[in-house]
Amino acid sequence: MEPWSNIEPEPFMALVREGKLSPDQIIDVREMDEWNYYHLDNSTLMPLSTFQEDSDAINKDRTVYVICAHGVRSAAVCRYLSERGYGNLTNVIGGMAAVSSLDGFQYD
Repeated sequence: MEPWSNIEPEPFMALVREGKLSPDQIIDVREMDEWNYYHLDNSTLMPLSTFQEDSDAINKDRTVYVICAHGVRSAAVCRYLSERGYGNLTNVIGGMAAVSSLDGFQYD
């Protein structure tokens, strides 16, 4: 069992829409071109290609939701962070493809 939790797109987007998450709690690990294509306004871009340098900016005291395109890179980031002592991590299952479809956007 992973030391982080997973969240389905629907409850995740409910938290976003209700304003319950701040930008420092939603970490998007996709690359800049993916971000430019579609992203959540209330999120922070930390591309996987530079993630090791940027990860110190993540607040260890808050629940952090990690998202990528489909949920694979975000799970890897959750593993990386948990191995470095971060807790309160949540992987968004299905990634941006699943989240964007809730708003009628075809990601792929």
